[in-house]
Amino acid sequence: MIMPARIIAATDLSAPSHHAVDRGFRIAADTGARYSVIHAIELSALDELSEFLGDGTSELKQRLADQARATLWDMLGNPARNCGVGAEASVFVGEALEAIASVADGFDADLLVLGARGESFLRHALLGSTASRLLRKSIRRPVLVVKQPAHDRYRRLLISVDFSPVSAHAIRFGRALAPEADVVLLHAFELPYEGKLSFAGVDDKVIQQYVRTAGDERRRRLHALAASAGLAPADYSALVVHGIPSQQVIVQEQERDIDLIIMGKHGKHLAEEMLLGSVTKHVLAESQCDVLVVPGGRPAPDEY
Repeated sequence: MIMPARIIAATDLSAPSHHAVDRGFRIAADTGARYSVIHAIELSALDELSEFLGDGTSELKQRLADQARATLWDMLGNPARNCGVGAEASVFVGEALEAIASVADGFDADLLVLGARGESFLRHALLGSTASRLLRKSIRRPVLVVKQPAHDRYRRLLISVDFSPVSAHAIRFGRALAPEADVVLLHAFELPYEGKLSFAGVDDKVIQQYVRTAGDERRRRLHALAASAGLAPADYSALVVHGIPSQQVIVQEQERDIDLIIMGKHGKHLAEEMLLGSVTKHVLAESQCDVLVVPGGRPAPDEY
């Protein structure tokens, strides 16, 4: 299995964003990937103060940038967090979203790691942050949104499966990222017109049989998908549940002590590319653990 070769983490140097940097170190140590940490500092607001600062504006910008570089290097050189990995560090002056996307594209990164919350460009809740903006933009590479301290390797993966082509990518990428973790493949479903059948007078036993038959078929498809993604029966647990997918992901996260949720992102229409899907959006907002979003248009590492 080919592991991710290039990982990039973005930090705003706040304490919450340290979790993302630390998780990147741990993944790089386990996979042998090259690791780069970037910080974007937006100094354009200082131009509005130029009439007060005068010729000192440029000097102040340089001083702030130098300070950011020193802080970043001190953080990356800390043996308590770098797992023995030598990371590359870069500080960019400019808008954070553009800098992160540009660097990720320039390095052709296999994984982009971001904190869920922080200060500066990550100061808001996740769905208003740079993280979700990058996901909505569909940047063609997996994005790991880190919410928890990286105390250990990922132990339990919950991979949400909807049988679209991206589901196989998500399974393969999850296994590449955490090959020793326990894997739960979850498919949650609702049936067409299910809510209207009872209203139309269809007997409850008939509806229940409709659900059972659909569940059996989906369970068969889940095992077939796992096999096509390279999983042996002993490599995973299959879970097919009847219910709202976004809610079931959160329920299973809590019940099974999951520390990484993996979801596929795929957009067939312009509206889907502009906005996160409702299931992904809900999970990103409500989950307690880290969330990895894998796009459908980019192969997983073991497919390169």
